[in-house]
Amino acid sequence: MVTDLFDDATAPTASAAEAVAPPHVPLAEAMRPRTLDEVVGQRHLLGPGKPLRLAFEAGKPHSMILWGPPGSGKTTLARLMADAFRAEFIAISAVLAGVKEIRDAVARARAAAAQGRATIVFVDEVHRFNKAQQDAFLPFVEQGLFTFVGATTENPSFEVNSALLSRAAVYVLASLSPEELGELLDGVAGRAMPGLEFDAQARGRIIGLADGDARRLLNLIEILETAATKEGVRRVDGEFVQSVAARNLRRFDKGGEAFYDQISALHKSVRGSDPDAALYWLVRMLDGGADPLYLGRRIVRMAAEDIGLADPRALELALAACATYERLGSPEGELALAQAVIYFACAPKSNAVYVAYNAARAFVSGDESRPVPLHLRNAPTQLMKELGYGREYRYAHDEPEAYAAGERYFPDGMPRVEWYKPTDRGVEARIAEKLAHLRELDRQAKKKAPRGEGGE
Repeated sequence: MVTDLFDDATAPTASAAEAVAPPHVPLAEAMRPRTLDEVVGQRHLLGPGKPLRLAFEAGKPHSMILWGPPGSGKTTLARLMADAFRAEFIAISAVLAGVKEIRDAVARARAAAAQGRATIVFVDEVHRFNKAQQDAFLPFVEQGLFTFVGATTENPSFEVNSALLSRAAVYVLASLSPEELGELLDGVAGRAMPGLEFDAQARGRIIGLADGDARRLLNLIEILETAATKEGVRRVDGEFVQSVAARNLRRFDKGGEAFYDQISALHKSVRGSDPDAALYWLVRMLDGGADPLYLGRRIVRMAAEDIGLADPRALELALAACATYERLGSPEGELALAQAVIYFACAPKSNAVYVAYNAARAFVSGDESRPVPLHLRNAPTQLMKELGYGREYRYAHDEPEAYAAGERYFPDGMPRVEWYKPTDRGVEARIAEKLAHLRELDRQAKKKAPRGEGGE
């Protein structure tokens, strides 16, 4: 009885002890592999003769970076390594930890070393540590005090200090394939919930919602098992999965590499004139929670970089799509972004403006500050006119075809350049014809000493 607990708090009765429920262990933790052979996926690292398998079999731990998406097994591999080498396992989360936790880990490693035990220090989300925090591990890694294992979802080339990176092997983990997720699902259903069945449609939806993430799959199965038990369901179908699972966002880190990979795929699909692929990546990003106006800004960039003057309407459409989204919001405004992406994928392509702009920037950044030629300067005062500002300037509208043939607009002494080279696609083909005609008029002008060219 409750009164018994208060009568003798230091000696609970047997019935009271039985009433205390054991702590719940999440399915993802309960199903964590205990041996290397139980790991699902990563055959390119763990198969016979593969790098990590050989490292385990050699019995000689080495520092490493495990780079892969969420739920690919990074923490599991680190724990298995500690078990295999009978090493002290110290886990640090870079999201929550700081210098204090690093010092504590060093102290524990020294204590373990005094007892003849090796130590593995596992740093999850190592990219969240700043340079000074990452550097704090270096002397101890070099001394061999502990083996450093870092886990990251971001490209270590950009997120891990080069000094630390040079002392660690990098292993790239992959998302689990649908077949591997199916294998994991079957194993869980057989071991943890043998009385629950999943039909083919349910399996497909569970695997799709997991999106390559083993932890997500296990968490979803646990949610389904709880709901099925509550509702007395023994056979789970696709509709039940859909009704139980909360709206699932695809794996998407707005500041991480997956974000920029998908942006890259969208941009390249547009450039490659594949409207369906471009639409797929746009919807993937919207589904994953990307800011539609950020996508709008990238769409504006696509119009200028990859379509340019081959279809000048593209830039107008991009700006109109952004304005439409700002006015309508989601989901109505997203259709305008989709229209722009499909139009761009189907439009003629030209990067001539992009190439010309980059060439001009490169020239100007390495060139001297050349003065504006006198004939191109404005002369709002009498003094400026007396100094020759604007003298001999030829007003193009007064010339045949509104073009001052042979006139120069570059600084005096600057070599001739032709950065903009229009393509033969779309509107730019007509631009190319127009420019060729104007260059011919220049040649026909036959000036003996063109201004600023030293008599050329």
